[in-house]
Amino acid sequence: MKTIMLCLAAALCISACSLANKKPVADTEIGLRTVDLNDETNVTNPEIKWVGDAPGVNKRFDRSFENAPPLIPHSLDGLVPITKDLNSCLTCHTPEVAKDAGTIPAPKSHLVDLRTGKDLKGQVSDERFNCTQCHVPQADVKPLKQNNFKADFRYKDSNESSNLLDILNQGI
Repeated sequence: MKTIMLCLAAALCISACSLANKKPVADTEIGLRTVDLNDETNVTNPEIKWVGDAPGVNKRFDRSFENAPPLIPHSLDGLVPITKDLNSCLTCHTPEVAKDAGTIPAPKSHLVDLRTGKDLKGQVSDERFNCTQCHVPQADVKPLKQNNFKADFRYKDSNESSNLLDILNQGI
């Protein structure tokens, strides 16, 4: 037991010494901005060309992965800010209107209280009214970092629609 304690103490000393000799990571090396994180004087957003004009005229991008929130394929001019009492998105995207308007209806998962499982009879859940919390406009930009991720869709049409509520109802 004494030998084990001595070995642990030695390992702890070696570890502490090696950490003491390491330099801290500079905040200019942490993110994509490569500037002092406390310096907000010269912060500018990159130039972004948003893809989308009037609703209904643009090509929709496929989802990034199964059940990912779809991107908004039109301009948001005049549609934001979104509040609980004023949500312009729902003017076209409630299920009963979407059928006649030819728009994508809000999925079932938005019309259910996910905490209780209660069907809200066509009303959007209080937790889901802020559409731009998950959905963003399509943009024509180069990725900041390259990656080789390829989405693997398990179900037919999963790149265009959601079955999130069905998946959640399956349980863990």
